[in-house]
Amino acid sequence: MTTEEGRTVEFSVNGTTAEGYLATPKVGSGPGVLVIQEWWGLVPQIKGVCDRLAAEGFVALAPDLYHGEMASHTEMDKAGELMTSLPADRAARDMSAAIDYLLAAEITDGDAVGVVGFCMGGMLTLVIAALEGDRVAVAAPFYGAPLGDSAPDWSGLTAIVEGHMAANDDFFPAEAVVALGDELRNAGHDVMFHVYPGTGHPFANEQDPFGTYDEAAATLAWNRTLSLFTNHL
Repeated sequence: MTTEEGRTVEFSVNGTTAEGYLATPKVGSGPGVLVIQEWWGLVPQIKGVCDRLAAEGFVALAPDLYHGEMASHTEMDKAGELMTSLPADRAARDMSAAIDYLLAAEITDGDAVGVVGFCMGGMLTLVIAALEGDRVAVAAPFYGAPLGDSAPDWSGLTAIVEGHMAANDDFFPAEAVVALGDELRNAGHDVMFHVYPGTGHPFANEQDPFGTYDEAAATLAWNRTLSLFTNHL
């Protein structure tokens, strides 16, 4: 299945507006998927994730959480600054409004969405899943999770979670993420975190910003994510 050309869309957020990149199936409708950016911003690689999802029959929307700002792979300091200065409440509102947009779109099937995010977006994937309750059916965080003080109120989490973590990750240590998974399962949540041996952060980014791209692990993680979305959306 091919996609129509992705496009920028605008959606309402609490009396203001935000933008995002929307990719849709060329023919027919499909389940909605929220795609959440890495710390670089809404860069072409993230738009490409939306395009790949649309090619599989999903309606994929990536909100621009930095509101037009972005960093190149040679600007790690800028990326870090953009991430740490992102207002958590604004990001939550933008993501929630993007879910509103997806669920209201005529081309979107169902009354819940999937969420996939990478790095910072992996962390935010779990945050928005906890905040949005049954409006998020499935969540697929890649090498990111809210640890320590960044953890949300998990009582609202109803989504099936299947995450993909790097074995060697200074940003989101695998041991801490696995411990979080144990904690959430013990509380009755349906959560699994895969740890990919020998991989580093961010192993599924084909642009290879850290020199850690692992094609085999990236393919396996992507196929698991597609299966999760296909089976539960």
